[in-house]
Parts: sequence; C-alpha cells; structure tokens
Amino acid sequence: MTELSAPFAPDWVSPPGDSIADAIDERSWTQAELAARLGFSEKFVSQLLNGKVALTQETAEKLEKVIGGSIEFWMDREANYQRHKARLEAAKRHCSWVSWLIELPIKELMSCNAIPKVRVDEKNKPGIVEACLKFFGVASPDQWRDHYCGMQVSFRRSKEEQSDVGAISAWLRLGEQEAEKISAPKFDKARFEKALNRIRDLTREQPEVFEPKLRRELNEAGVLLIFVPSIPRSHVSGVARWLGPSRPVIQMSLYGKTNDKFWFTFAHEAAHILLHGNDAEGRKSIFLDDPNATKSTDPKEHEANLWASRWLIPQIHEARLSSLRTKVAVRAYAEEIGIHPGIVVGRLQHEKRIEPSWFNDLKVSFQLSKA
Repeated sequence: MTELSAPFAPDWVSPPGDSIADAIDERSWTQAELAARLGFSEKFVSQLLNGKVALTQETAEKLEKVIGGSIEFWMDREANYQRHKARLEAAKRHCSWVSWLIELPIKELMSCNAIPKVRVDEKNKPGIVEACLKFFGVASPDQWRDHYCGMQVSFRRSKEEQSDVGAISAWLRLGEQEAEKISAPKFDKARFEKALNRIRDLTREQPEVFEPKLRRELNEAGVLLIFVPSIPRSHVSGVARWLGPSRPVIQMSLYGKTNDKFWFTFAHEAAHILLHGNDAEGRKSIFLDDPNATKSTDPKEHEANLWASRWLIPQIHEARLSSLRTKVAVRAYAEEIGIHPGIVVGRLQHEKRIEPSWFNDLKVSFQLSKA
C-alpha cells in the first residue's frame, strides 16, 4: 500500500485581484482611482480584488488598457483561480464524505485495480472518496445512492443475502465498464436462440476452445458476455440485465468455477434474457443470481432454472437420470446426449440422486479471463 501521490497542490488560492492590487500599489493608486479609470463602481472593484466576482472578457480588456498585461494573461489568471478554487472546494467536500466509504468494498476495489491501492487511513480517505466517485461515475455519494441504491427496486434476487448494495453496485459497475469497451449489433432474439443451440455443443470443450466461440456467438446476436472478478459480499456470481433497450448483458464471476456450475449459471442468465426481456418492464429488471441459492419465491427464477436445466439436459432424457449409478453410465449418457459428464454429475447431485461426494472427478475446474 502507498499514499496517494499528486502534483503540488497548495491549500490556498490567489485570485486575479492579488495581481491587480500589486499593480495599483506600484502606481500608488487607490481603489477609488482604479475604479474611475476602469469605469466601474468602487464596490465592484473591491469585489474584484477579493475574488468575489469573476474577471470577464470586458474586464480583461479594460485592465490591459489601464494597468497592462494582455487580455490572455488576465483570462488565464481567472481560469487558474477558478480551477484551484474548485479543487479546494472539492477537497473539502471529499473530506466531509469519508463516512460513505464504509458502504463500499474498498479493499476489493483496490485488489482488482478499480481504484488506486493506498492505505485506508485518514490522510488518504478523501482521495479514496474521489477515486470511488470517478469509478462509479457519480458526482457525490447522494448521486450514488440515488442511482445505485435506487436500482434496488429493479433487483430480482435469488438469495436473501444479496442485500449489500455497496458490494453489488461495485460488481455491477465493473461489468458496466467492461461493457463500455465492447461494440455489438442490436439484440436479435431469433439469432440468439439459434446461437444457444450451437453453444450447447461447446459444453464439452475446454475454456481456451469454447470461450472465444461463446463470445463470438453471443456478440453476433447482440448479447454481451462479460467476466468480472467476484466481490464476496455481493453473493452474486451471475447477472442478466439490459444496459439499454437493445443491449443485453450476461455478467459472470471469473473464479472458482467447475464446469457444471459455470454452464448452469450461463444458461440461467441466458434464460432471463430470452424469457424475461420481451418488454420494457422486463428490461428494467436486474437478475442477481447465485448458483448456490436453493430457495427463491420469484417465479421468474424458477422459470430460468427450468429452462437452464432442460437446455443442458433436454426433458426427453430426464427420465433416465435416476438410473445413472456408475461413472461408466454417466459418461455413456453424456456422450449420447452431447454434453460434458461433469454437467450430468452436477445435475444428479443437485437433485440428490447421488451423494455430493460422488463422481466429482468427472467435473472440470477452470478459470476464465476478462478479455
């Protein structure tokens, strides 16, 4: 951890009036005499000297004639003053907003380089506030609460623990930033359905083979696929949402995935896009999902679960699941229906047809990259 570094930034600021005052002192003029020469009131000149009024183009032109210095000099002097004044005012606001940081997963944001890695101490906290405002793209904590906490009305949770808005909003924002880097055509539902039929065959491949094909198939249908590091307190490993009326996103966490969980999570999010994005109301929803969630009262979650299950293992093959009691049988069944045997094992374990410890060596663990 380091301290935030920045160029020299004094905690004072000099208005153009200081330069004007120096000039009239050299000439032994009073403020009244300067006001008369400029054609301004004494009150206005007093305010100008004290930085209470802005130095305009008209004033700069008069100063050039009366005390010298170019118009550009005076306008630059005013611009620098306003810039440094704004910096000091912002610094004061950042100091007053440090309590906001307890609502955010600061260490996690630092670990994934979303904000600079610094010591979280009193000296650095105002700078961390500024970094978080830039990360979320908001002007103040109030705007963050209005936008991201306001999103809660759109959250459709699969798990009660999904209540840490700071962690959830950080994970969603990481996805938004990745989405901003990707161009894609408008969403085409028919093309998406055809892509999903082809994508199912990829479940038997390794990540280095299936990942680029998966991205390409989805992108051509107008669906963005984004992998983002997980943020533990969010209790979210997958989300389906729309960043615009024709820009659906499937966002998934990067790490700790066995292939059965990865593909079920993907299919579940795809189902939300396919089934629940058919109107403006559905496209406002943000589906927060956790494959470890076992209870949800949301009928749309049940619909997505059912669609995902039957996308992976079609209904016509479900009756035979109960007969799969050996690895040999699982492999043969998976080969017959064209899916990886690890996915079959995950289904059997989830439905308690076999013990959680059975056949786990048939699953594949892998990690995926952001790019």
